[in-house]
Amino acid sequence: MIILHADTNHPTLMKKLEEAGHHNIEGYEQSRAETLQNQHLYDGIVIRSRYKIDREFIDAAPNLKFIARVGAGLESIDVDYALERGIKLFSAPEGNRNAVGEHSLGMLLSLFNRLNKADKEVREGLWHREENRGVELDGKTVGIIGYGNMGKAFAKKLRGFDVDVIFYDIEEGIGDDNARQVGYEEFFEKADVVSLHTPWTKETHQMVNKEFIGKFKKPFWLINTARGKIVVTADLVEALKEEKILGAGLDVLEYEKASFESLFSNKKNVSISAADPIPEALRELMFMPHTLLSPHVAGWTQESHEGLATVIADKIIAAFGEVKTEKV
Repeated sequence: MIILHADTNHPTLMKKLEEAGHHNIEGYEQSRAETLQNQHLYDGIVIRSRYKIDREFIDAAPNLKFIARVGAGLESIDVDYALERGIKLFSAPEGNRNAVGEHSLGMLLSLFNRLNKADKEVREGLWHREENRGVELDGKTVGIIGYGNMGKAFAKKLRGFDVDVIFYDIEEGIGDDNARQVGYEEFFEKADVVSLHTPWTKETHQMVNKEFIGKFKKPFWLINTARGKIVVTADLVEALKEEKILGAGLDVLEYEKASFESLFSNKKNVSISAADPIPEALRELMFMPHTLLSPHVAGWTQESHEGLATVIADKIIAAFGEVKTEKV
C-alpha cells in the first residue's frame, strides 16, 4: 500500500511498514488542501492531530483503506462516515497507557504534598513548612471515571498504596483485581479523588460541571489526563473557591482546541500579560495555589513515543498483512 504520513512520528513506524513491503510518503509539510488534491493516490493515512478527517477529506480519497491515529483517541475523525465507507480505523491507547497512569499518579502525589507550590516558594527564599503540610493518599478512596486502557493503567499504579479504588464505566462487568466497579450513587458518596479517563464524546462533553460537582457527598481532588472539554473550567474554578474541589491536576484544558499558545500575545518564555485574550476562568485557574497544570503530555514520554508507533504499525500489518515478494 501507499501510505501518507501527515505528521512526524517515531522512525519505528515507517521502518516496520517498509519492512512489511508498504510504501511510505512523508507529507509533513503538506497543507490540508495539498493533501486533499492528492488523496486519491493513497491507500492509507497516518495522522496525529494536524488534520481533521471529515466527510470532505474522506470523499477525496476513493482508495482509502485505513486511517491510523498515533494517539489514544479518534475524535479528530468522522468515525461514523469512515466506517460507513468501509475504512478501517486504528488508534494506539496501548502505546501510552502506562505513561498516562504514571503521570496521573505523579500529579496526584504532587497535589497532595503541595510539591509545585513548595518548590516555587523555596526557590524564592521562603521556608513555609506549616503552609505546605501534605495529605497522605493511604486510606483514601480513588474514583476513576472510564475504565479502559488509561483507567486500568492508573488503577494498576495505585496497587502499592492502601487505597480503595472504585470506578464508573458505561460498560458493565469489567472490574478486576485493581478496581471495583460501582454505580454513580456509590461513586458520588465515596470518592476522595476523581480521575478522568474517558474519551471526548457527546456524552462526556462538559460532563464535569456545577451540577456534576454538586452530587459529591464530600470535597474531592480532581485529576484530568483525558480531554479538556470534559471539564467546564468556570465551574471548576468556582468549586475550588468554595472548596468543593480541594485541588486539581489538569494535563488538558477546555481551551486547547488547535493551539493553546494562540491565547497568548507573547509566544516566548515570558509571563502572561493583561493584554493576553485569556478567558477569565482560565486566568483565575492559572493563579490558584492548589492546581497543577501540564501541556497535554501525560502520554508523551520517550518510551510512549516508540510505543505508539509500534502499536500502530503492528495493527496496520495485522489487518493488511505483509507484501510477499518472490525471490529470483
